Amino acid sequence: MDLEVEWSPEATEDLESIAEYIARDSEFYARAIVTEVLAVSRSIREFPLIGRIVPEIDNDRIRERLVYSYRLVYGIESQRILIVAVIHGKRLLENVSERFDECT
Repeated sequence: MDLEVEWSPEATEDLESIAEYIARDSEFYARAIVTEVLAVSRSIREFPLIGRIVPEIDNDRIRERLVYSYRLVYGIESQRILIVAVIHGKRLLENVSERFDECT
């Protein structure tokens, strides 16, 4: 497929917040997690269907990849892949469900 990958402002803010939180204890681990999330986000451009369908939404156009204990949630559109959220695996997805409106 090789679609362009874009980040929503909310997803960018999610990643920044995660990095700030982890950096309170370890700058090293904060950088490691951010680096891995960014690497995974770049890799989905070639194979966007490799991510699993988000169980709470059950839409084959909204998928996620797990990175450590975080969920990188993205929507597959006709011309791009939109990263819509980076959330902790224990966080309720319903708190960010309005972000998916653009992808459905």
